[in-house]
Amino acid sequence: MALSIGITGLSQSGKSTLFKSLTCLSESDVSGRKQPLARAAVPDERLQRLSDIFKPKKTKYRKMMKGRMKGTETRGTQFEFGRYALKALEPGWITSRQIEAARRAMTREIKRGGNVWIKIFPDKPITAKPAETRMGSGKGNVEYWVAVVKPNRILFELDYFDRDVAIHALELAAQKLPIKVKVIEKEQEAV
Repeated sequence: MALSIGITGLSQSGKSTLFKSLTCLSESDVSGRKQPLARAAVPDERLQRLSDIFKPKKTKYRKMMKGRMKGTETRGTQFEFGRYALKALEPGWITSRQIEAARRAMTREIKRGGNVWIKIFPDKPITAKPAETRMGSGKGNVEYWVAVVKPNRILFELDYFDRDVAIHALELAAQKLPIKVKVIEKEQEAV
């Protein structure tokens, strides 16, 4: 996971000084170009860990076709671990960032007291071409990863001792997702 950053600002505001200090370039390297470019390594183990968790370690093909999401899900529709769950009501793509945002919302609400199981995994690469690029020259680069979700798929399971807090945590997670979902319970299968 890489970040692209540009430095903008008024003239004589210290952009070149900041650029030189970040990239460790000398004065002669910067002064010769109109817009100097350089790569500065800013290691952040949290970004690297998230990047490694929410993408496959190995794939058969680097890029995939778009595909279709017809029908309903037949696998992953039953409870396996928890007592409460989020079930998808419509098809869609859920990105790895949205999965992580929903997980954070749930764990923050239950204050690390219960257990959360993520039942989906982003294994489909989505490509994109840069803005203002002419047609042709192949498929774009992989930008992010998504999980393909069909209706009736259980996305998250949660186990917590307080029913109201558990349902509220799942509702908070539902707000982070781009598709319609509903909260279900193991006993009655509908809330």
